[in-house]
Amino acid sequence: MSQSASSAPPRLAVVGIPGNRRVGLFQDAVRAAGLPAARTVSWADVLRGDVLRGDAGFLPGETVRVDSPGEDAEVDRLLRGTDDPTRVEGSARWYARFTAAVRDVARAAGAAGAEMLDAPQDIAVLFDKRICHGVLDAAGVPVPDSPTSGPGAGPVRGWADVRALMSDHRMPRVFVKPAHGSSASGVVALETAGPGRVRAATSVERDAAGRLFNSLRVRRCTTEGEVAALIDALAPDGLHIERWLPKASQRGRVADLRVVVVAGRATHAVVRTSRHPMTNLHLGGARGDLGQVRTSVEAAGGSWGAALAVCERAAACFPGTLCVGVDLLPATGWRRFTVGEVNAFGDLLPRLTGLPGSGAEGLDTYGAQIAAVLHRTRNDRATHAP
Repeated sequence: MSQSASSAPPRLAVVGIPGNRRVGLFQDAVRAAGLPAARTVSWADVLRGDVLRGDAGFLPGETVRVDSPGEDAEVDRLLRGTDDPTRVEGSARWYARFTAAVRDVARAAGAAGAEMLDAPQDIAVLFDKRICHGVLDAAGVPVPDSPTSGPGAGPVRGWADVRALMSDHRMPRVFVKPAHGSSASGVVALETAGPGRVRAATSVERDAAGRLFNSLRVRRCTTEGEVAALIDALAPDGLHIERWLPKASQRGRVADLRVVVVAGRATHAVVRTSRHPMTNLHLGGARGDLGQVRTSVEAAGGSWGAALAVCERAAACFPGTLCVGVDLLPATGWRRFTVGEVNAFGDLLPRLTGLPGSGAEGLDTYGAQIAAVLHRTRNDRATHAP
């Protein structure tokens, strides 16, 4: 006897890069939940327009998850116009083409009777740091001060504008970020101390032709000329500026947290520590001790639950998206927390299992998402049962 439609497990599809680690971990979680393997719809097929025809299309009743386009040479060429994923330039073009592709996916899914786990309008905001900061700020989520927050902020045309905004807003230390960047691509941690006294830390490198590349090594810039040339090269794709807040430390290293929120609940958290301002793990950051963070917060009279609630409030600004990764910045002293960024694809935390009491104990970030989909499916079926 075949399963009835009402009791059949959900059919899943993931739009991503076939064979990469993220898709592999998602497929592992699908299998662990006892579900049929998810179909992978290639970003290259989507970007070439094949999503509306043939095997790249969606099926009635499928649940569709959008994954990162990653560092795939062909996909990067279609999005950015270069086949070198390490290049920094072209992020504005990448943003326009990627968000258009996500809208195409949503239209194709809707036409086929499939359900999206990621709303195109949410992704468009999450990949514009200026707009995202404004949305969080308007919702009362604590964020660093910024002179470029929201849709009404003026453009940052280069180093002269950055210098003026830092002076006008009394911000001697800032992070300058490409508006559409991710994974610390193009980020500059910048300090000024009077005319001509500038220093910066960044993973961006410039070659002899002036082209910008991401590096796995954070380097220092110590002259205003060097910093000005870098900022001027980054500016055409759009820049966002935030006050550089002093962060708490763990064992002598600056620390922050990546907190994954699934279906509105903080399920996973990792401490990231570093000897330089960028704590991203791929830039040499190291995982810290989460238990020690909780102890430090409580010893300072703070609340770990309240810290997680800040992340959940940030995620609530994106109700059409099942899972986000929140960068939570602990202030010196471990009592106050600020949201640095909210990431659409912030769930790549291998071997990390759910927080106690989160409902995701024993599950990795992908397993937690599958569990949330199953829970949603059961609720929908119960609601529509005769």
